[in-house]
Amino acid sequence: MSVEIRVPQLPESVADATLVAWRKQPGQAVSRDENLADLETDKVVLEVPAPISGVLREIKVQGGTSVKSGELLAVIDEAATATASAAAPSAAAGNGKAAATAAATAAASSASAASSAGAAASRTGPAARRVMEQSNLAPGSVPGSAPGGRITKNDALAAAAAPTATATAAPAAAKPAAPATARAGRTEQRVPMTRLRARIAERLIQAQSTQALLTTFNEVDLTAVQELRARYKDSFEKKHGVKLGFMSFFVKASIEGLKRFPVVNASVENNDIIYHEYFDIGVAVSTERGLMVPVLRDADAMSFADVESGIAGYAARARTGSITLEDLTGGTFSITNGGIFGSLMSTPIVNAPQSAILGMHKIQQRPMALNGQVVIRPMMYLAVTYDHRIIDGREAVQFLVTIKDCLEDPGRLLLGV
Repeated sequence: MSVEIRVPQLPESVADATLVAWRKQPGQAVSRDENLADLETDKVVLEVPAPISGVLREIKVQGGTSVKSGELLAVIDEAATATASAAAPSAAAGNGKAAATAAATAAASSASAASSAGAAASRTGPAARRVMEQSNLAPGSVPGSAPGGRITKNDALAAAAAPTATATAAPAAAKPAAPATARAGRTEQRVPMTRLRARIAERLIQAQSTQALLTTFNEVDLTAVQELRARYKDSFEKKHGVKLGFMSFFVKASIEGLKRFPVVNASVENNDIIYHEYFDIGVAVSTERGLMVPVLRDADAMSFADVESGIAGYAARARTGSITLEDLTGGTFSITNGGIFGSLMSTPIVNAPQSAILGMHKIQQRPMALNGQVVIRPMMYLAVTYDHRIIDGREAVQFLVTIKDCLEDPGRLLLGV
């Protein structure tokens, strides 16, 4: 019996997807629910599971092709598995004991190789898999530099470039010396943008071309936050099972500022200003595929532990490609933290149709004047980029000062003052 494999039903907001790569090739056996191919949309990577166990008989759509919901991708032949299984005992009986031993050894070797390849594939991100398949690299041949041996896109690119350098170096030795102006290893690689990267580029250009963006800066002394974290981090983690980070303080401080200045939480639609009476906070997460902004729904009703666990869960799912479109949709205000990469100051771009975004940066020990004395304090530059069409400079500055006050005196968050 043959079973058709079709594109799963895509979310309503997604018109099509790109078939990134096949995990199986025609003639290979597949197991029920095993992932056959990766489909990349504007925001997430979807898997195409096998509905039955069998043999992949035919692939109808090649990698790199755009597909739509319900489109035929491949055909699985269920009968092929039964036929192969029935033929194996009779063949083994006819060939005798030596043939059976050889078959068992070969099967064990094949299973070991498949297991190793499968383990390597599970540690490989979609972007890295795409580069490896384009360069004909086996999953086990690329060493991973990320935690747990995970293979990143940069690992795949480095491995793909290595054979080229080796192949071009050998004939070079037999040729006359090149002119002094020529340099070895001047290679180029042309890699198509992923759908996510293309979508990010589109949205950033849209934001800058449709909004009147302006950025205001301030700095915050994080002494009180650091002392509070140091005092309670162990008991917090023991009770809630999640670490007490900085982001929960910034989320809570931002919500306090949004409550005081509702226009910062608003958006523009045609000639209307839409004031959102809820607080869905997007927190930017960096992944191999690009920047994603999952949303904490009704963040004002969350505890510090809820915020920290929510962010940690989103980050893990984003990096494994299991985050959903619903997780990334909406949001009334966003926060991005360039400080984890060492950024001292930047001007973030608003995540349209939102009207403002908060940029966090590196915490740096700096001398500050306090009560006539020079003291060393952990300081961070804060930036708020906002749509000047609806948010005036006064409101943006006071919003940022509210965040600064709440962070320098966290008791304000508890007392609401």
